[in-house]
This record gives sequence, structure tokens and C-alpha cells, in this order.
Amino acid sequence: MPNADVDRASSDISSPEEVQRQLERILSSPEFRLPERAGRFLEFVVTETLAGRRDYLKAFTIAQAVFGRDANFDAQQDPCVRIEAGRLRRELEHYYLTAGAADRVVITIPRGGYAPVFEVRQGAQPADMPQTGQAAPLTPPADEGQQGARAADTDGRDKANRRVAWSRYWLSAGGAAVVFVAAAAMLQHGGTFKTENDMPSGAVGHPIIVVERFESASGSGVASDISRGITDDIIEKLVPFNDIVVAAALPRNREGQWSSQPIYALQGSIRLEGETLRSTARLVRRADGTVIWANNYDADMKVQGVLQAQAGLAEDIATAVARPFGVIFEADTASIAGNADAFSCILSYYSYRSEMTPQAQEAAKSCLQHAVEKMPDDSNVTAFLSLTYLDEFRFPYQLNTKPTAATLAIAKELAERAVRLDPKNARALQALMLANFFGNDPTEALRAGEAAYASNPNDTEVAGEYGLRLAMSGKWDRGCELISEAVGKNAGPQGYYEVGMALCAFMRGDIQAAELWSRMSDLNYNPMHRLVLLSILGTLGKSAEAKEQIDWIEARSPALIPNVRREVVRRLARIEDQERFFSGLEAAGLPVQNDQPAN
Repeated sequence: MPNADVDRASSDISSPEEVQRQLERILSSPEFRLPERAGRFLEFVVTETLAGRRDYLKAFTIAQAVFGRDANFDAQQDPCVRIEAGRLRRELEHYYLTAGAADRVVITIPRGGYAPVFEVRQGAQPADMPQTGQAAPLTPPADEGQQGARAADTDGRDKANRRVAWSRYWLSAGGAAVVFVAAAAMLQHGGTFKTENDMPSGAVGHPIIVVERFESASGSGVASDISRGITDDIIEKLVPFNDIVVAAALPRNREGQWSSQPIYALQGSIRLEGETLRSTARLVRRADGTVIWANNYDADMKVQGVLQAQAGLAEDIATAVARPFGVIFEADTASIAGNADAFSCILSYYSYRSEMTPQAQEAAKSCLQHAVEKMPDDSNVTAFLSLTYLDEFRFPYQLNTKPTAATLAIAKELAERAVRLDPKNARALQALMLANFFGNDPTEALRAGEAAYASNPNDTEVAGEYGLRLAMSGKWDRGCELISEAVGKNAGPQGYYEVGMALCAFMRGDIQAAELWSRMSDLNYNPMHRLVLLSILGTLGKSAEAKEQIDWIEARSPALIPNVRREVVRRLARIEDQERFFSGLEAAGLPVQNDQPAN
């Protein structure tokens, strides 16, 4: 039956059929890149809303209708609906920035709930005519419990499409905002940087972010205070990211020219609408004025309070901009990667970790080796080189390397050197954590991981890797909590931390959720991911599907089979966890050998 919300919201839409046609348009578009499950999710929530049942769109009902879960589903223990909703929001954003840039009907799913909102671009034509215009609501906003924050998390992997769709927002000479410097930034770098010569050696070669004063769009004194506060909060939360430099002003060289380093301006505004604090943010590449990322964020001050809402928005913005594998590290890969400066080599590392090929790994390793030779006092590049060596030890079946004790020793020595150069560098501490973990020293590994997380809890890679090491060391509750948070913030290469969620569900006995998470992971990223799925399938008694995974491993990574026990023992510390995993493998038809060759 027709939805009254749609009917009364806009006279520009004749019937809900137009929304239905837009849904079909999205699902059939090659720019909608999520799997079939995400399509079912979107189709279900749109159909239910059009039928007048938006109030029933809760995690429980979606889990049953879309994910096939039973009446025992617990959203707190199994965040599959929340995670998939986040991905769907990002993919809808991607669609409307690319293929759907001129579409008349806009479908979004505001954060904090699962009920979609339908909008129409004013002046847009029903056909495929490329029109522009602002979107006017077709359906009234959901209640406070459903609406939450009105924009999805950003995904750095969509950066190229964002640059095309947003095109060139040029910086106005008269619109330059006052730049604020947080005390934390001055402590980190010893002051503000007016020229490249003022920068410490470790800062040279890193991208520079100038955080401009967020404007107040409301005009009230409270909004003005919040705009100053959120600017300072963003700077404070950006400073711990060692991959970037937070500057007070655009640095110049001795000749008075702009710095040759990549420079970005983080701009934004805030406004108050009742009890809702709304913030827009965008990252501008200063070289040509191109907006490479933009997003909106909402917070309910009635629930959180002003200061907490302000801090939460600042954290979301800083994390979206500076997180590993995020906006900064994909924006200029094509134009910068290939040089031997620190930033180019870090870009090369992130590119390699996304591709996960031997060729990409060798290119990143070579670049980082040259960078360390040129900048021996740079803690960051030393840490990344450590991680690159370490990957030869922990991903041997994907990178075609031999996991020798000598390789691990090099990785650990580099990690220790990086920590000596900067004891608070979260990336260096992350490298030391992993080197100790794979060196069979879980106590020291978790000590380094705790220090890394304390240094920068907003670093999604640190949180995710620390969560994995906690979980695999037997601290499943805390570890899985961190892994879940990392997945929710889009951490790591796509599909990497989902395998951690699969292990978390597997070890708590929720095998159905374990299979779901395992299939959401990137099974081609590392043969160990298929080994996890194989154990899950064996436990579920799905012998035919298990046989498919065994055939894949035998064909693509036969060297893993005689070394299964060794690889599992390296990762799962507790005997009971190992035995549960081995039991699943054996039930799947993969015998686990007891005697393993030495390293």
C-alpha cells in the first residue's frame, strides 16, 4: 500500500513507484559494488518503508529477514546488521557521487537506524538528464532513536570517484579561515611551522594538514563556541597520527614558495538545529583546490551533552581523514608513489597491502629500504619497513616467501629501532607488537600493543591488530570488542578484519555468524582466511562446501597443507582454541599433521 510519508512529502513525486524504480536502478548499476546480501538489505528496508512499516526496521527483524538468523539473535554479540548497514551507507554515497550523480530520487539510510529516507533533487528530471540541485526531503526524518548521525562513514577507497563527482571546489581568496593550533600539536612538533626549515627532520616528506577554523552557520554564541572547540578537538585528535603533520600555517621554503610536500586544508562548519549538532567537513588539496573528501555528521546533544557531542564529531572527522588506508593515503597515490620520500613509500606500503601481491610487496620494501637509508632517524618509515619484513613471515603463502627466523629477527630489530627513535609512535609500537607476537612472546606483544593503543586509540590499524592479538592470546572479549570497532570504522584493507570477527563468533560457539563473517572477508587476501572458513564449514557439517575450499587450497597454496598445525599454533595461543580449530578442519576432511618442519 502507498506510504503516506512519501505521498505528503513532495508533490514532485507522483507515487512510491518512482522510489521503487530508483531502487531497481541502484541495484542494477555496476557502481553498486556490494554483494547480493547488501542488495537484499537495501531492498528489504525500502520495501518495508514504502509499505508503512518503517517502525519495524530493527536489527532483529533485519537479521532474520536478510541474514537468516533465528530468534536467538543478539545484536550486542553479533553486530552483522550494524556493520552491513555501514557498508551499505558508504556504497550508496559512492553510487550518488558516480552513476547516480544526476538521479532525481536519492535514497539514504541515516546513521542510528535502518529506516531509509527518500529525497528528491529540486529541478531534477525523472529521466537521465544531468541536472543539479539540492535534495528536498520526501519522507520526514525518523525519530531520535532512528535518525542518529545523518551521514555514513567515509571510505577512502572511493576517493577517485569522489574527486570526479565533487569536481573542483576552488578555494576563495576571501574565504580563508583563521587557523588554530592546539597545544597538543605544539607539544608534538615543538611549535608551529612557518617554513619547511622549521620542521623537524621526521616531519619532512609527510603530508601536511592545515585545520582551518570551522565556521558557525547558526550565528549564535553557543554555535560560535562549539566551532572553536571542535576545531581544537580535531587538531588534538589528528596530532597522534605519525603519518601526517598538523601545521599552523602553510609552510614555505627559503625562496618563499609553498612547501613541496602534499598539503591539505581541512575545512568545515557547524550548525545547531534544535538539539542536533550538525557538522560538515571537507578535505581540500591545496595544489589545485580539489575536494578529495567530504562528509556530514550529526550528534544528539540531548543524549550526549554539548562537549561529548563535540568531541565525538571531532573524533569521527579526524579518524575519517587520517586513518590508515583512508583518504590521505589514497588521494594522491598515482601522482606521488614511485618516489623515495617518506610519504611516497608509505603510500607504496598501503597500496601493497591492498593489492597483496609479491610484486607490490617487493616494490614497497625496496622503496622503504631506500627511505630508511636516506632518513635513518625517521621512526615512521623504519616501522613500515619492519612491517614489510614481518609480512614475509606471517603471509608466506600469499607472498611466496619463506618464513625464516632471520626474517623475523630483522623485523624485530627494525621495530625496536623505530620505538627507540619515537617511544610514542603508535605505528612503531604496532610493529613491535606483531614482531613479538610472531616471535612467540605474547606478554611483550600485548604490552607493546597496549602502549600503541594508548598512544592513539583512533588509529584503526592499531586498534584492529591489537584486538586480533588480544583475541588470539585468549582474551576474546576485549579483543573482539576492538576488532568490531575497527571493522565499524572501515579499518584495514577491505575484508581483512572480518576474518577476525569470524574467529570471534567461532570461539563463542555462534557458528552461523562465524560463517557469515568469514564469507564477508576477502578470502583471496590470504590462504589462512580460507582455512578459517574451512574449519567453520567442517564444524557446521557442510562437507560439499568444505571440499571446495580444500580444492582451492590444494590448487593455489599446497604448501600450507603440511604446515597447518604450525601456522595455527603461531596464531592461537590457547590449547583449547587450537583444538577447536583443528577439530573443525578434520571434520571438513583436512587431516592435521602433528609433526611440523622447523622454521
